[in-house]
Amino acid sequence: MSDDTDRLIEVTLDDTGLAPPTPEVEQERRVAIFDLLEENRFALASRDERPVAGGPYRLHLAIRERRLVFELSTEPGEKVGEFHLSLTPFNQVVKDYFQICESYFDAVKRLPASQIEAIDMGRRGIHNEGSRILLDRLTGKAETDMGTARRLFTLICVLHFKG
Repeated sequence: MSDDTDRLIEVTLDDTGLAPPTPEVEQERRVAIFDLLEENRFALASRDERPVAGGPYRLHLAIRERRLVFELSTEPGEKVGEFHLSLTPFNQVVKDYFQICESYFDAVKRLPASQIEAIDMGRRGIHNEGSRILLDRLTGKAETDMGTARRLFTLICVLHFKG
């Protein structure tokens, strides 16, 4: 990735059919999108030496037929790519992430700082694991960095939210 066009300028989520988010999940979504738009690296990967449309990109994330769908368009709105990732590699890590987040939100209300920090370290570890899975799954489709993958993983979790 070489320049300022290799980035996302808009991120939207298709939350059709999802349960209404809890205040915590909604806050995670807002923060992840804000942070993602503030700083990210994202470019479509070239395939078969064919040129790819440059960014900046608008990203629409959805889950359809148990697949994570990335729909990308240019700044003016021209569709330039779409790819689908199986959700299977994410299922366990997303489940683990939700469980530890629930523990974390509960701990914040009633436990001392040292115990909250320990739970938060575990939460970050699971989050990093999910981000590494995403980076691996994006190989050959899009080029990004760990910070961007972390924020995108948060949004994948939001799309998984069952209420």
